Amino acid sequence: MGSLFRSEEVCLAQLFLQSASAYSCISELGERGLLEFRDLNPKVSPFQRRFVGEVRRCEEMEKTFTFLQQELRGAGRVLGPCPESPRAPAAREALRVQEQSEQLAQELREVTRNRSSLRGRLRDLRQYLHVLREGQRFTSLPAPLSSPPRPRALSEREPILDPSLHQHLERKINFVAGVIHPWRVTAFERLLWRACRGYLVASFVEMPEPMEDPATGESITWVIFLISYWGEQIGQKIRKISDCFHCQVYPYPESEASRTDTITGLHNQIQDLSVVLEETEQYLAQVLDKVALALPTWRVQVQKMKAIYLVLNQCSFDVTKKCLIAEVWCPVQDLTQVQDALRQGSYQSGSSVECFVQRVPTSESPPTLIRTNKFTAGFQSIVDAYGVASYQEVNPAPYAIITFPFIFAIMFGDVGHGLLMFLFALWMVLYEDSPCLRQGTNEIWLTFFEGRYLILLMGAFSIYTGFIYNECFSKATAIFPSAWSVATMANHSSWSSAYLATHPSLTLDPNVTGVFRGPYPFGIDPIWSLATNHLNFLNSFKMKMSVVLGIVHMGFGVVLGVFNHLHFQQQHRLVLEFLPEIIFLLALFGYLVFLIFYKWIKFSAADSLVAPSILIHFIDMFLFTSNAENLPLYPGQVPVQTVLVVLALASVPVLLLGTPLYQWCRQRAPRTVRLGAPVATGEQEPLLEGQEAGNSVNTTKEDVESGGHSADAKHLDFAEIFMHQAIHTIEYCLGCVSNTASYLRLWALSLAHAQLSEVLWTMVMRNGFVGLSYVGGVVLVPVFAAFAVLTVAILLVMEGLSAFLHALRLHWVEFQNKFYVGAGYKLCPFAFASDTWE
Repeated sequence: MGSLFRSEEVCLAQLFLQSASAYSCISELGERGLLEFRDLNPKVSPFQRRFVGEVRRCEEMEKTFTFLQQELRGAGRVLGPCPESPRAPAAREALRVQEQSEQLAQELREVTRNRSSLRGRLRDLRQYLHVLREGQRFTSLPAPLSSPPRPRALSEREPILDPSLHQHLERKINFVAGVIHPWRVTAFERLLWRACRGYLVASFVEMPEPMEDPATGESITWVIFLISYWGEQIGQKIRKISDCFHCQVYPYPESEASRTDTITGLHNQIQDLSVVLEETEQYLAQVLDKVALALPTWRVQVQKMKAIYLVLNQCSFDVTKKCLIAEVWCPVQDLTQVQDALRQGSYQSGSSVECFVQRVPTSESPPTLIRTNKFTAGFQSIVDAYGVASYQEVNPAPYAIITFPFIFAIMFGDVGHGLLMFLFALWMVLYEDSPCLRQGTNEIWLTFFEGRYLILLMGAFSIYTGFIYNECFSKATAIFPSAWSVATMANHSSWSSAYLATHPSLTLDPNVTGVFRGPYPFGIDPIWSLATNHLNFLNSFKMKMSVVLGIVHMGFGVVLGVFNHLHFQQQHRLVLEFLPEIIFLLALFGYLVFLIFYKWIKFSAADSLVAPSILIHFIDMFLFTSNAENLPLYPGQVPVQTVLVVLALASVPVLLLGTPLYQWCRQRAPRTVRLGAPVATGEQEPLLEGQEAGNSVNTTKEDVESGGHSADAKHLDFAEIFMHQAIHTIEYCLGCVSNTASYLRLWALSLAHAQLSEVLWTMVMRNGFVGLSYVGGVVLVPVFAAFAVLTVAILLVMEGLSAFLHALRLHWVEFQNKFYVGAGYKLCPFAFASDTWE
């Protein structure tokens, strides 16, 4: 997992790659995901780089793959993921992939085109067959002369012409037959009547079976029309109108024998086309099977190939044009793996000259690399959302693993609610490898799933604080016997029946011997849930607890700054920044914590009435006065408070002027340079030889002294330094006051959560226990359902989100602001796998 407390040491290095083995070496490095490449050609257009032809070839193959995937999707097939991660293809293999993919694409185009042509021809034949069948009913031959005359019937199937007139008008009547879209029938019929002035007879009938519309692909029921007319000019008008309405017109034989022969021929053609179409469909399915089998692997290979050439475009050539030079950010501990990857790539390419890596010094601040696992990734993402850690500064994430769930639990303390949250997170943790949970499309669900370990700890800590508050769905639990004795109080008091009848509330006096037998073993005594002053007691307890925890949390943040000063060899900041900061915090607010604990310890129930007010003492401390009505907590309290305030005020100018004056004096001091000493910025050191343990070559002296926050220490602007320090001083001094008050949100949200739980129980769940007969059991079912839904929606989701956001703010503003800069940028390694560092 690497170091979680501080980012890893990262160095700038150069890769010397032979032209013949550069592709294989970059491929091997991409499989391992170790390096972040820097662009050495920032001013060169992407279209003018050396490997732009190879990139274009990869893009052409991607276009081919997109066509193949669209064909698969059109056939109703889903392209599955790649079963294994193939390596980037070599040059010959890439040509083979390109040829095979283009061949499959060409076959698909031809087969698809043939299938579409066959379907269109088959559709036309079927429509023509239906037209002839329906036309037979309209233009059937007349009955023989010996047969009796057929009575006329008012029906659409009645022949258009009177059989008695058929022989006289046979040569003069012509027909136009075809199919039309049902939406156009009305307009088509109206226009025919107006254009031809009624010199025609038109009949329309729906086709017996629906057929596909070639324009839209929808299945519709076409309308067959048969138009009889007199005269050639009328026929031309009808054909022109049919073309305007996109009608499909078919030739209509004049004699019935010809129509019968045509129908027989159509049947034979339809059967032959159906056989050919079925064979075409089978061949198309075989081609699609080949595509579905090879396409996932090809896509991964081409994507890796394209990524490699994009990285090679960032490299520059040496003078001889035979070697590629790349600059990379590399973790120091991975240099041996990088060299091994280069050696492996050179061997795979068959090159006789090995590629190698060499560290180079730099004054630029390196990127930040903090390796995480599935447990720490959620906490690290919370810190990174505020700002990525500067290079090698203290990382707040390992401390947030404990402090964040604990601060959340202070505001969310309830055994029942914490147990529900814990069980929900435990279910996600136990089934975290399930594809159903990992491959969800809901963004909110994926956010919950990524933070499953954070939710697990928040639920566990909420159970712990719930036991301290002694609250389980707002009700107290008597795990241990109460330390208060009502029987003892009744025996030592004059409670009579009349007194009990007139006093619904009774007071337990802890000064009476045996009434209070000592503190509760763990948490708050359950008898307080029955007391009328329950809220006053908890308010005082939680308010003081919030102040104490807040000051401890801020003090811990100030102490963490010491590790930054020591790591960056800034010992002067220990005296000029850390010391005045800790004095200011402890002299004022640390003393407030001392007063809280001192009052808890010194005063008991016997002398609680004469206990002084801490708030008044704290106000008098800043006013340098004393209040005669408010007794001192201990002898000599006023002089001690005066000294503490003077110390706090004296630390402010030290914090304000100490660092600027030190930098100014250091800049004016003469420098001595030892003759013969090598210059760090002009030499290159050999790989992994002569390196001092724990010291990075790319870190200059100025970087060490400035903690990586300034690029050049030789030309310091005193006004800028003073302004920066003045802002820091004002922010810290005012922040100590405002941040301490900000921690009171722990008290407020804890109180709000407890009161919402009590209201929900009182107004919902308690109503289910009112009925004493079987009616109460029936009512309890919907009441419990409503109680469960409201508990999850309001107390778990809404209150949980509120407590989470407040805990996030306390960590970002009140805690991390004391030591964390967060001005860095992440190391983004060139990797084919997205989770290389996890």
